[in-house]
Amino acid sequence: MAWEQDRLDRAVTDAFGFHALQLGLPELDGLRANRMPHRWVACDSLHVGPPLALPPPADGLQSMLPAHEPVALHCEFDALPLPDASIDLVVLPHALELARDPHQTLREVERVLVPEGRIVIAGFNPASLWGLRQRAGRLRRGSGLARERGLFLPDAGDFIGYWRLRDWLRLLGFEVEAGRFGCWRPPLHSPGWLERFAWMDRVGDRWWPVLGAVYFLVAVKRVHGVRLVGRLRPERRKAQAAPAVVANRRREPAELNLRRREPADVESR
Repeated sequence: MAWEQDRLDRAVTDAFGFHALQLGLPELDGLRANRMPHRWVACDSLHVGPPLALPPPADGLQSMLPAHEPVALHCEFDALPLPDASIDLVVLPHALELARDPHQTLREVERVLVPEGRIVIAGFNPASLWGLRQRAGRLRRGSGLARERGLFLPDAGDFIGYWRLRDWLRLLGFEVEAGRFGCWRPPLHSPGWLERFAWMDRVGDRWWPVLGAVYFLVAVKRVHGVRLVGRLRPERRKAQAAPAVVANRRREPAELNLRRREPADVESR
């Protein structure tokens, strides 16, 4: 959680615009380091859990935190009540893997984003130790061997792979700007054992980067034919040059030419 919050703070602090939106997981304040004047946190359920014990922001971001809290919004993620091209930043902390229709959710995000708008996504990596334990737990629960034990991660939804998500974004016209993996420790409940495996986070980024339990991705919406311009200036019309005057040569009619040629033709015959 600390790793995700730090990545979110650094990704949204320099995002430019006026309207920011977070979809899902209202317990995690993904927009706390964002300074846009209008911010919303959307949830598709009326039941919201207690706020999480979030780690404090970095020293450089402490003075940049906005004074007002974001506005709560209750809506469906696959049918956002927002007009087209109206949002500058959308944050999805584990929203796609818990959404009812992740494809439609991404299409709605693409619809409401302005050209050159940013999307920030955090999700669980199925190709990790956490993903392997989740699949093993579901198999055991399906076979009736461990129905009394809960899963390590939420049972709802399905995890989306990092490269699979990149393909979805590319089809919708997004350009991936940054991608990062984190949290290489094994899925353990005991804080003592987690501290014993802290060395895995230090060497995981170098030796097995794609096996991190969580991935973080930032993409930009690209629209062909749209570019940022400055102040519009009136076009200066160039003075057209005066047309050149050409003297018309007098041409004799074709009949006169034929008449002049008749004597020569008779002599030739």
